[in-house]
Amino acid sequence: MQYTYNYEEDEYMTQEEEWDRDLLLDPAWEKQQRKTFTAWCNSHLRKAGTQIENIEEDFRNGLKLMLLLEVISGERLPKPDRGKMRFHKIANVNKALDYIASKGVKLVLTMHLTSAKEGLLLWCQRKTAPYRNVNIQNFHLSWKDGLGLCALIHRHRPDLIDYSKLNKDDPIGNINLAMEIAEKHLDIPKMLDAEDIVNTPKPDERAIMTYVSCFYHAFAGAEQVLINCPFRLVLELPDNIFYGSVILQKLDIKISLFSSKIVNESEICKFGQKEIIVSSPLSLVFSSQDIAGAWQRLEQAEKGYEEWLLNEIRRLERLEHLAEKFRQKASTHEQWAYGKEQILLQKDYESASLTEVRAMLRKHEAFESDLAAHQDRVEQIAAIAQELNELDYHDAASVNDRCQKICDQWDSLGTLTQKRREALERTEKLLETIDQLHLEFAKRAAPFNNWMEGAMEDLQDMFIVHSIEEIQSLISAHDQFKATLPEADGERQAILSIQNEVEKVIQSYSMRISASNPYSTVTVEEIRSKWEKVKQLVPQRDQSLQEELARQHANERLRRQFAAQANVIGPWIQTKMEEIARSSIEMTGPLEDQMNQLKQYEHNIINYKHNIDKLEGDHQLIQEALVFDNKHTNYTMEHIRVGWELLLTTIARTINEVETQILTRDAKGITQEQMNDFRASFNHFDRRKNGLMDHDDFRACLISMGYDLGEAEFARIMSLVDPNGQGTVTFQSFIDFMTRETADTDTAEQVIASFRILASDKPYILADELRRELPPEQAQYCIKRMPPYTGPGSVPGALDYTSFSSALYGESDL
Repeated sequence: MQYTYNYEEDEYMTQEEEWDRDLLLDPAWEKQQRKTFTAWCNSHLRKAGTQIENIEEDFRNGLKLMLLLEVISGERLPKPDRGKMRFHKIANVNKALDYIASKGVKLVLTMHLTSAKEGLLLWCQRKTAPYRNVNIQNFHLSWKDGLGLCALIHRHRPDLIDYSKLNKDDPIGNINLAMEIAEKHLDIPKMLDAEDIVNTPKPDERAIMTYVSCFYHAFAGAEQVLINCPFRLVLELPDNIFYGSVILQKLDIKISLFSSKIVNESEICKFGQKEIIVSSPLSLVFSSQDIAGAWQRLEQAEKGYEEWLLNEIRRLERLEHLAEKFRQKASTHEQWAYGKEQILLQKDYESASLTEVRAMLRKHEAFESDLAAHQDRVEQIAAIAQELNELDYHDAASVNDRCQKICDQWDSLGTLTQKRREALERTEKLLETIDQLHLEFAKRAAPFNNWMEGAMEDLQDMFIVHSIEEIQSLISAHDQFKATLPEADGERQAILSIQNEVEKVIQSYSMRISASNPYSTVTVEEIRSKWEKVKQLVPQRDQSLQEELARQHANERLRRQFAAQANVIGPWIQTKMEEIARSSIEMTGPLEDQMNQLKQYEHNIINYKHNIDKLEGDHQLIQEALVFDNKHTNYTMEHIRVGWELLLTTIARTINEVETQILTRDAKGITQEQMNDFRASFNHFDRRKNGLMDHDDFRACLISMGYDLGEAEFARIMSLVDPNGQGTVTFQSFIDFMTRETADTDTAEQVIASFRILASDKPYILADELRRELPPEQAQYCIKRMPPYTGPGSVPGALDYTSFSSALYGESDL
């Protein structure tokens, strides 16, 4: 007898079977098979407190083999006659099995690949699906990098391994890590060598499947269908009646069990917990005719039961898959929907601004899109729940209850979503209306506010006017402004009505927002207060303008009163000035007659003084009234004053000149005829007729009198007649020059005698006496050239006219 492998004729007859046939001839494969089988046996024998290390040696006496059969079947077998079971040392497993067969014992190893392999592969794929770099498609190449084993451990015991730190490029390290953890923490023996898996082109499929099934047993628990080792050992002991009867009874029981078919899911789970589902129990059968027939019936019943059971398992797996899918989708939806109703019930839009409401609308639109996207999930949840009901899922009631809650919540979300959209859109329209009103208010309130501020500034402006015409112009402008007040009041009421409309909308719709305008800093209260201020200022401005008008009328009367006098006094002064000037030029009679006439002029002028005083009084009134202009006259008080002073000075000077001329005439002995000639000559060359000759006039006069003048001589003469360098020659200087030139008998004594007369017989003369008795130019000339008097009786400021006269006529070196 020998090992036989029975393969089912199915889709697995592929290239892999050709690899299997090649492996049968590989010693390394045989070694790996022996090692895996030994480890598998030990995983069961450990439950009985023993183990094997060498199949040939440790199974020689049959005791541990029988113990293995008891552990696998879960039933205690009667003890055999050890004398009839003798084994000898054999060189290898195949020879050992042949030896057992020659003694009447047949060991058959069979594989049920279709059901066991498919179920185990599906479990592995499902458990490792979330892990990166893991793709379980078979039980050979898919496990070479060790990540699949590590993923199975991490999926069920994440505390034992840190999957994120694994390296796909270290397969030996990954496999050894998984095996060490499995052996230490999961009680799974190390059945394989990492090097054999990594260095073999195609690792042994049965060895890996056997090792992976241990993980299934370790992790699957009571909720999953357990898959036992894919080996089935059948031991035949043909000539033992005792054992045959016992085995036959057990076969009948199992046939009945398989034929009855378990239809209750809990019973399937119960048997699953006993590890009899999709497992090949190790049975002990004798080779008698009855046992052989019973065994055949058992195999047929088991096969039918297995097919039914696999279909039932697939149905339950489908149900569990659908239930898990339902739970996942329901959990995902519930997590998504959590708190959504509370959010949709919020009335945050009632106190939001337009910008915020528009943002809420955009956010709500996004939520609606999200809600629509979740429609498929809700429909899928409902469809899965319906399918679970159709498949008679055992917990359909809780599924239906959960599904109904989801659907009810979904309907509620739809209703609330629509209501919130309607509320947001309604609020947006209201806020848009309010926003338009605010904008309209801002557009109209700003210019109106500026107008009121400008009006208040104008009404309070300090006006300065100088005439009735100016104040009347202001009054006219103010009347025009008052005419615009009704229109302005209408604009004010229109602006206030806009704000009233805003407040009405807010109140009507119970909106919890502020009525403040975001576009304007001008408030209703500000408009009202400024308008009241304008209304107060208008009559005040009226009163101020009328008061100013009265003041300007009074000022006008002062102007006219002043102008009436000034227009008389001014010309009178001018006339007198002209008369005096003309008299000094035209008078040809004796100097005494001229003096008398000038004295009469002086008397008349002094008597006119009261008119000047009265004009000063009127001018004082004008000054107090702050009147600074007068269109009714060209004369100002300053002009009058200057003219008056000039008139007084002119008459005094003219009188003084005539007196000097008299003194000169008397001192020089000049006749009246000569004085008349001098006057005629001077007046002739006085082109401007102002009583003065400039240098050119004086030069022309000298030339007419026969003087042959060079520049040096003319300069000498000019120093005599214009000692101060004024550029002009007065009549007195001209007389002095002419008398000096014509009177050969003039001596210093005569001049000294003249000065003595002026000095009232004192030996000196004072500057004030010279200024009083002589024309200003001559007086200044004498004062400048007279040396100080230091003789007897000298006083401060005394001048020596004797030394001056001697030097003037060449009698001194002065």
